[in-house]
Amino acid sequence: MSAERELNLTLKVWRQKNASAKGGFETYQLNGISTDCSFLEMMDILNENLIKQRKEPIAIDHDCREGICGMCSLVINGVPHGPRQETTTCQLHMRSFQTGDTIFVEPWRANAFPVLKDLIVDRTAFDRIISSGGFVSVNTGGTPDANALPIPKETADLAFDMAHCIGCGACVASCKNSSAMLFVSAKVSQLSLLPQGQIEEDKRVINMVNQMDTEGFGNCTNTEVCEAVCPKGITVDSIARLNRKYLKATIASEV
Repeated sequence: MSAERELNLTLKVWRQKNASAKGGFETYQLNGISTDCSFLEMMDILNENLIKQRKEPIAIDHDCREGICGMCSLVINGVPHGPRQETTTCQLHMRSFQTGDTIFVEPWRANAFPVLKDLIVDRTAFDRIISSGGFVSVNTGGTPDANALPIPKETADLAFDMAHCIGCGACVASCKNSSAMLFVSAKVSQLSLLPQGQIEEDKRVINMVNQMDTEGFGNCTNTEVCEAVCPKGITVDSIARLNRKYLKATIASEV
């Protein structure tokens, strides 16, 4: 294991009072940062310095520091969650940077994710999409035994892979159209692949796609950048699956 090093960094951090205020980058110097420090610990150190100088600290969202809640959503040097693939910001360590680096830190950029303050955005649009159909409401009785419903292992594994989506919004922040198709497709696939979710799959896919459009997310144009930045490795195969299910459900509703 390499010895601990210290970094001297220039940080350019986006500051913005609220959604209607004009924001901009502010520059900060930070010296002596350990490479064993996480990115968010580095931000904590910066905020401690600002507080000591009687300046307002940078607003940043809460996080689990385990890569499971999706709240640590930052664009770092133009890449959602930073330079490491399949890594959330809270799992990113400063060993990924070099001393003397200039690091740009921004919030998610999407009309459907308005800035609340500094690096915090409002992602309740995702909650409304889930509320429109991202659940199973059919009464399936008491809790069955694990092997009561025979499900092929490949199907169960795929549903579990789709359930890895943490709804962070990196796919939206990276897409030139601010599309939420990767998020919606993961949630639709997660439920519709399993027997319990198949009863409502037509209604679910139509409602969730319609709500996605209502929230103002853009259309998918297959650039696949969403897959490249997803911290949980959700692939664009799920978008193709969503398109097939949406077409099927639309035809069935017209018939």
